[in-house]
Amino acid sequence: EYAPDFFDLIIVDECHRGSARDDSNWREILEYFHPAIQLGMTATPRRQDNADTYNYFGDPIFTYSLRQGIDDGFLAPYRVHRIVTTWDAAGCRVQLHGQGVVLRDQIEGALIKTKKQQVCRTSEFLVAEIDAKMGGFGLVPPELEGAVVSSHYFLFAPSLDRLAPQFLGYYCRTPAFRDQVESRGTTNYAAIRPAHVLGYTIPLPPLEEQQRIVARIDGLTAKIGDARDISHKVESECRALLRSKFSQAIAGAPRAKMDAVAPLTRRPVVLRPNEEYPELGVRSFGRGTFHKPALDYMSVGTKKLYRIEPGDLVFNNVFAWEGAIAVAQPQDEGRVGSHRFITCVPQPDLAVADFLCFYFLTPEGLERIGEASPGGAGRNRTLGLNKLAAIEVPVPPLDVQIAFVQLLNKIRDIDVAHESTHKKLDAMLPSILDRAFKGEL
Repeated sequence: EYAPDFFDLIIVDECHRGSARDDSNWREILEYFHPAIQLGMTATPRRQDNADTYNYFGDPIFTYSLRQGIDDGFLAPYRVHRIVTTWDAAGCRVQLHGQGVVLRDQIEGALIKTKKQQVCRTSEFLVAEIDAKMGGFGLVPPELEGAVVSSHYFLFAPSLDRLAPQFLGYYCRTPAFRDQVESRGTTNYAAIRPAHVLGYTIPLPPLEEQQRIVARIDGLTAKIGDARDISHKVESECRALLRSKFSQAIAGAPRAKMDAVAPLTRRPVVLRPNEEYPELGVRSFGRGTFHKPALDYMSVGTKKLYRIEPGDLVFNNVFAWEGAIAVAQPQDEGRVGSHRFITCVPQPDLAVADFLCFYFLTPEGLERIGEASPGGAGRNRTLGLNKLAAIEVPVPPLDVQIAFVQLLNKIRDIDVAHESTHKKLDAMLPSILDRAFKGEL
């Protein structure tokens, strides 16, 4: 048995599960060790009546968004395809940071567990009780007419003779509105109440002027959408061109085992006290390398480190099966990796690292890596050194590989330019809204 003050810190992973329920055994354990600092970690906090993560752990002290996870290479990019079916009940939810109201799920009405549900109507203003301070509010879109939400949401119907709903929809995405939301309420569970929302102030020009402003913003956002569509189309065409050129490059090419084309190369690091060792990481889904914080001598412990040099073909042996494969870049000079980072150096007269890397990130290449990574999923799928060495890869003439890599680098430059364009497009709407509500449009 342990005294209640035995632990200084308790970390609860997946804290939306048992520890979030009022009547769970886990809750009893946490309450017993109440003197300890309790840190909850989850990607899916719950807000059900009897299992509310926020009610026990409070507001998040740190969040890592889906967009950050995608940009950092830990999560796969996605495209949303909305499908509306004829199920008994559609649930909706608000996205954070003023990104609007979206479909949550669709289930049979009899399976809804929470006691009280509210029916949403088109153009009503939906506010999340808990997430409002993080931008959890927006207008109900036409496709979610009749959707339901729990009692942890508040619905407000605009007076249509005085307020154009879309005018409110745009204004609620401005800093002026967000500042009002963040200044009200407390940091407790019920952060925002209906009375707070009713106390917010909004500009209210004549209805005709509101409609003019909305039409102007709609026109400009449509142009932003067109520019984004063109950018996505160019990116798609570039990907198609690369696939086509690669298929041509390897058509009829001989194949050879990796241990002959790009053998494993290890460069052990001699550890010394008072020195630091900057680590290299490899993102999943073919998104390149990144720099980890440096380890000091004590933090390395018994772990073996190996030097990674620019031009190495690097495999993260735990996540290679999901595309954690990259070529070390010049800016990666001086970085190290543990035994989990497999480094292969192509024979200069046989292969080019970027060409091999592209192959391993194709469906065929990932299939070969998957076959060489036995196990179930995640950390149970480890790429075997001998199995990697036995993979047969296409080895077309060196000049063909070099020509393909030159094309690949040009398309990478285009990708960088497009990424800059996307950031500028993302910044345009806030600027448009700022000007619109200052009367400058």
